[in-house]
Amino acid sequence: MDFNSGSGGGGGGGNELHNNQFYQCEENKPLLGEMSEGNNNTKLGAGPCKRSLHHCSSSGMRYKLLHEGDIQVCVVKHPRTFLSKILTSKFLRRWEPHHLTLTDSSLTSATPTGYMETSLSYSSIEDLQLLSWDNAPKYCVQLSFPGGTVLLQAANSYLRDQWFHSLQWKKKIYKYRKVLNNPSRWDVVLKEIRALVDMALTSPLQDESIHQAPLHIISTLLAENSNLSPQDHENIIVAIAPLLENNHPPPDLCEFFCKHCRERPRSMVVIEVFTPVVQRILKHNMDFGKCPRLRLFTQEYILALNELNAGMEVVKKFVHSMHGPTGQCPHPRVLPNLVAVCLAAIYSCYEEFINSRDNSPSLKEIRNGCQQQNDRKPPMPLRLLRPEPPTPPPTTLLPLSTNPAPPQPPPNTSPNPPPSIPITSPTPTLPLSPPPSVVNSSEILVELERNNNSANTKRKAGPSGGDSEPNLIDCLLVSPAVNTLSIQLPAQADRVLGCFALILKMLSDYDDWRPALASLLQPIPFPKEALAHAKFTKELKYVIQRFAEDPRQEVHSCLLSVRSGKDGWFQLYSPGGVACDDDGELFASMVHILMGSCYKTKKFLLSLAENKLGPCMLLALRGNQTMVEILCLMLEYNIIENKDTQLQIISTLESTQVGLRMYEQLCDRQRELKELQRKGGPTRLTLPSKSTDADLARLLSSGSFGNLENLSLAFTNVTSACAEQLIKLPSLKQLNLWSTQFGDAGLRLLSEHLACLQVLNLCETPVTDAGLLALSSMKSLCSLNMNSTKLTADTYEDLKAKLPNLKDVDVRYTEAW
Repeated sequence: MDFNSGSGGGGGGGNELHNNQFYQCEENKPLLGEMSEGNNNTKLGAGPCKRSLHHCSSSGMRYKLLHEGDIQVCVVKHPRTFLSKILTSKFLRRWEPHHLTLTDSSLTSATPTGYMETSLSYSSIEDLQLLSWDNAPKYCVQLSFPGGTVLLQAANSYLRDQWFHSLQWKKKIYKYRKVLNNPSRWDVVLKEIRALVDMALTSPLQDESIHQAPLHIISTLLAENSNLSPQDHENIIVAIAPLLENNHPPPDLCEFFCKHCRERPRSMVVIEVFTPVVQRILKHNMDFGKCPRLRLFTQEYILALNELNAGMEVVKKFVHSMHGPTGQCPHPRVLPNLVAVCLAAIYSCYEEFINSRDNSPSLKEIRNGCQQQNDRKPPMPLRLLRPEPPTPPPTTLLPLSTNPAPPQPPPNTSPNPPPSIPITSPTPTLPLSPPPSVVNSSEILVELERNNNSANTKRKAGPSGGDSEPNLIDCLLVSPAVNTLSIQLPAQADRVLGCFALILKMLSDYDDWRPALASLLQPIPFPKEALAHAKFTKELKYVIQRFAEDPRQEVHSCLLSVRSGKDGWFQLYSPGGVACDDDGELFASMVHILMGSCYKTKKFLLSLAENKLGPCMLLALRGNQTMVEILCLMLEYNIIENKDTQLQIISTLESTQVGLRMYEQLCDRQRELKELQRKGGPTRLTLPSKSTDADLARLLSSGSFGNLENLSLAFTNVTSACAEQLIKLPSLKQLNLWSTQFGDAGLRLLSEHLACLQVLNLCETPVTDAGLLALSSMKSLCSLNMNSTKLTADTYEDLKAKLPNLKDVDVRYTEAW
């Protein structure tokens, strides 16, 4: 089939050699070299997968593809008589203005009259060229058709060339679409595909459709001819590889690529052709929601890499190639895209169970058009997960599709009871430790284990008085009632889960990716079934440990929940949490680092006392020093108001040597504090220059300073550590810290305890926005000196808005000045 009519021929067999000579991307060399080591026996019939240097953009003028425009039209029919020769002479020619549209199959006028009364089909155009005969009209394009010629006259040479190349492209792409929609011989088809790719690569037109249109034609061809041999598949992929260098594959082509990755994961096409395609997707994709098949293709590609001899080592090298060799990844979209791919893959492992549980459409249903509600599987009867209390069977195997008769509604109830019973509904008649209930859903085995303790039932049934609280010591001695849902996945799903869990682990090892990764995972975007999977939680625990060990607050603060009432990693890894498997060691380390950096230490302690007092006391009983310190701080700051709970905490502290020692130190400090707060002593105090934190502590412990209202530490060597002493001064109203090393940590502590402070001088101190923002809770401040600090304009505006009594402010030599 020859498409070389006119001056813009697409070429045929002459391009076969060029299409088989591709060069490797520089960024892929290390990765591809490692991958190919274990696959030396894999060969391609179409030659090595290297991109040709021949396929570069044609030099010269570039044009935007025209879809419509205004132009002068003249039709000259072949003269058959002497009269017609006179009428078609250049002196008597008639030109008509038309607004022409270049559709996929024809040239059409917006006003179908005169010369353009009927559309001009591309198939009827025999030749297309620039008008160049003597005395010809200027800026004309000549279209030859049976019986005559159509002349299109533009306003200038640039528009003429733009019309010429656009018409040439439309004509050729129409012919290629027609030929490739009805293939006969596959050797000819492959030849035409290569010519089509070469035409797209050498076209002077600049438009997204120049590369996308050939890809759509080829994807349609592949979709309609699914019986191709693997060798034909690889030859076609190699042929279109140059078009994929700067373009995402269309959805149908993605599906074909996915199939190839699943069926031939060790093919060199996967390694050498798909690698740059996936790298481009991860670097440039902005929203997988608009193109979910790109995400699916990326998943299948990664799983294909995992099938190679080196396995996860190859995947690790791929992830490293996406990050780059430097300490800072230059591509901001790579991490969010990789995380989206991992999350979608992890959810896919539990897709059948989740869909059967909540009757939601599966990904396959969404791709194929969501089925009607009555066509989908019925929801899994949750009563199957609840064995009958009187005689529970040792092991029950039931398919999810089983739909037992619904229970009869009790009197005075709705005639249409809900189809399922929530798992969380109380069932007081359940035995203490029933055997596990097992539900089989085709390939997914669901095992539900329940451990219900009598202590929990007793606590629920206990009196609910006004100030009465559950006995926390009893809570420590028994495990709370938990419903542990574990799902036994088929082998393939288990491998998928392990692969993408390891990728998340790899991502957490990059320092520059960790803040964004922590933020992306803060809402816990995993199905709860995955959190009960031992292998998955093992890899996930490594990620959470990396977050907890990171010194940056934007990382470890993401361990907390996004909003109150919603569990975060901090809650899940606490003793009794879904993911806790280490007796609370990770939880204790998270508490330690959060207490050391949290802006609102007292607020954090209040949260611990309200939600996690039981786990804290349990770990303190086991001698964990961090938890012993937490309990001591709760007593020191009067966090616990209930006297019985205070006594239980004291008993817990006295049960271990480390707790007893810290409690005795607390009692000593409390005696000093009571002595310090006793009324009496000076109202003004100025420390000598060069005094230290130890000097201040020694001075304040020497007498009574309950009346101290004005304290000057200007030009001393005190630091944020002295805030521990300053918060013991209940009457302090004026504090001068001019030219000291008092920083953000000290400001946070002051903001929690010195609510009566009215005057604060921070001139020439190392405080930053992070600490200054904490001052917004000190509503009594009326004078604030921030001269020569790192204050920014935004923080200054925020402080002014939140401190209504602030009247005297010094912000000279700051950004807000």
